[in-house]
Formats: sequence, structure tokens, C-alpha cells
Amino acid sequence: MKRRVLGRLVASLAAVWALGVGGMAQAADEAPDVMVQRLSSEVLDTLRADKSIKAGDIDKIIVLVDRTIMPNVNFRRMTAAAVGPGWRQASPEQQKRLQDEFKTLLVRTYAGALAQVSDQSIHVKPLRASPEDKDVLVRTEVRGRGDPVQLDYRLEKTPGQGAGWKIYNLNVLGAWLVETYRSQFAQEINARGVDGLIDTLSARNKSNAAKG
Repeated sequence: MKRRVLGRLVASLAAVWALGVGGMAQAADEAPDVMVQRLSSEVLDTLRADKSIKAGDIDKIIVLVDRTIMPNVNFRRMTAAAVGPGWRQASPEQQKRLQDEFKTLLVRTYAGALAQVSDQSIHVKPLRASPEDKDVLVRTEVRGRGDPVQLDYRLEKTPGQGAGWKIYNLNVLGAWLVETYRSQFAQEINARGVDGLIDTLSARNKSNAAKG
């Protein structure tokens, strides 16, 4: 049970759930493993220091995610990959709604786990990549009480404005987040179309909000 709770916690920290230093621009030449260590430390430090976040204040959690995590996530790519072929069928308005609802789902699904943060730390393993690589895997462990929890990140190097490394998928205890949701979303799209998936995500988010 503890491993499952912690697994949900680290998933939220990276995906959304989330993982730059509060609103500060990331250096374009920052190495991907250095970036992951920086983001993880920033989020964990904030969680430990803010009693309302530890108590599960969803509004403050959303602010933390938007300010610290989302600038360093290619969430459009993450959502498109999770939706699968249905993404290409969706209109720009539907794509925006899918991104918004998926983000809310991830934040609210794992919000309760944030209160479990205490003495955990992030250990980033040596990066196996060449300087010219544009797509890398950063492997980490979340260490605390009990066995370490595997948490791996897929990142891509983005050019142009806002250049730098962006997270687009993560692996918690052997399960990739995007692939896990893709199978669920595909079933919904096959049964009810893109609008059906949006409606399902919206209903789930409203239910989660009602539960506090």
C-alpha cells in the first residue's frame, strides 16, 4: 500500500503530476538530469514548507503545478500521446479541452498523496546519453522509508523560444503514464467519440472535486 501511495505521489510530481524553479526561466543549455534534480528538489522543498499543501489544499497544489512544473512539461505532446489516434480527429477546441481536463484529472487524482511527503529525497542516476541527443531517459529513485521507488522521465530537447528540455512521459514502478491512460482513453473514444472522452474526464473531475 505504501509503495502504491508513493508511486502515485511521484507520478503527480512529474506529470502534471507534474515536475523549474518557481517561475524562473530554465537555462537552454541545462542538462536534462540536472533539470530533473532541480525541479524535484524545488517541489519537495515547497511541499515540506507549506502546511496547507501538505494538508491537501487543491487550489495551492494547482498553483504549485502551474508555476513550477508545467513550464517544463510538453503537456500537449503528453496529452496527444495519451489520447492516441483520436487526437488527430479532434478539433483545436476539443484538443484544448482534452488538455485541460487531463491536467485537472492528474492533479486531483494524486493530490491526496502530496500529504504523504515527509523525508523522501530524489536520487538521479548517471545519465546515459550523448551531448547531441535530443531525446533522453533520466532515471531516478525516490528514497525514504521502505524500498526505493523507480521514477524515470522521458525528455525532449526543444528549439526556438523557450528552448530546453521538456518532460513528455514518465515511468513509475515500471508503468509508463502515457501508455497507461492511452488504453483507457481508446476504449472511451471507440465507444463514444472524442466528445465522449471529454465528457467522461469532466464528470470524473467534478466527482473528484465534490469529494474534496
